[in-house]
Order: sequence, then C-alpha cells, then structure tokens
Amino acid sequence: QVQLVESGGGLVQAGGSLRLSCAASGRSFSWDTMGWFRQAPGKEREFAAAISWSGSTSYADPVKGRFTISRDNAKNAVSLVMNSLKPEDTAVYYCAARRGSLLVRSGADYEYWGQGTQVTVSS
Repeated sequence: QVQLVESGGGLVQAGGSLRLSCAASGRSFSWDTMGWFRQAPGKEREFAAAISWSGSTSYADPVKGRFTISRDNAKNAVSLVMNSLKPEDTAVYYCAARRGSLLVRSGADYEYWGQGTQVTVSS
C-alpha cells in the first residue's frame, strides 16, 4: 500500500522556521516528482513547491526565496524547509507524488497524497 506521511508541522511565530518531512512507502518514488501543497481555511488548495527526480525545483511566487524543497531518494523522502514564515503561510501542508519528471503545479495531476500536517504562524 502506497503511503505518504507528513510530519514537522506546528505553531511558530512570524519570522520563524519549520522543517516539514514526508516519508513515502509502498514503492520507490525515486523517479517521481514530489510536491508540497497547502490549504488555508476557507481557501482552495494551492501549489507550494515541487522537485523532480533529478533535483530540479519549482516554487510558487509567495514562497520563493523563503522555502526550500529537497529530497533523499535513498530514504524515499522529501522535505520542505520554511524560513521567514508569515501568518499567511498558515495552512495544512500536504505532500504529493506523481509519476514522471515534469514539475507540475496542478494538484489534479498528482496521484498520491499524504494526510497533511498543520502549520500555524502567529503574528
């Protein structure tokens, strides 16, 4: 059974940092594109960042320069380091995976999803 399990969420003050981790199991994701999405209360889910199997990355404009996505294929894991956090970054963050190497930003194109981890940034 394929599973993606996120961890690392929590409460942090504005300007602080958090590191989210996503552990994948059930099969190897080494050749897949991995992504992070987020959904704030009352808003639609939105793309945050993605990384291809080769390490190419893509970031949404609101997080560019503050968030860094990385992966460890040997551990079947992906991380998201979030710096200079803002209250508007408050959301449930989801890890996702899709077959192939394209850095896709649409959640509809991702096949596997985690259950999400809450990130709350206080002002």
